[in-house]
Amino acid sequence: MSQFVINNWMLFVGLFVVLALLLYEPLSQMMYRIHKVSPLEVPKLTSRDSAVVVDVCESKEHKQGHIPESINIPLSRLSQDIEQLKKYREKPIILCCHSGNRSIKAAVMLRRNGFETVYALGGGMLAWEKENLPVER
Repeated sequence: MSQFVINNWMLFVGLFVVLALLLYEPLSQMMYRIHKVSPLEVPKLTSRDSAVVVDVCESKEHKQGHIPESINIPLSRLSQDIEQLKKYREKPIILCCHSGNRSIKAAVMLRRNGFETVYALGGGMLAWEKENLPVER
């Protein structure tokens, strides 16, 4: 067995990398207490809890369609522009992007910076539009 591992060490390194990539998102969500919300939950959270929607898409994507009244801070600028969100620290923040992947990364960043209640829109704008919810262009 050990000879097999030695002879195929690149295979095992590749397997480790693939496993790490597959487990990154679920482990980050658990570790930083990030909850995914469905598109239908967003209007309830914004009206009941005064949640703030932050779109982490690039500006070009944001202009193509976004959740009404969302704040656009691209993920690529979030670490520099996080000060803009400090005034919402006590409110729930719902992060969205095109498909939901960047939202998780942004949520981890906000949790690391002391934001308590952070949600990620599951499925992103794709799921939002699938539910026929309003889109501002």
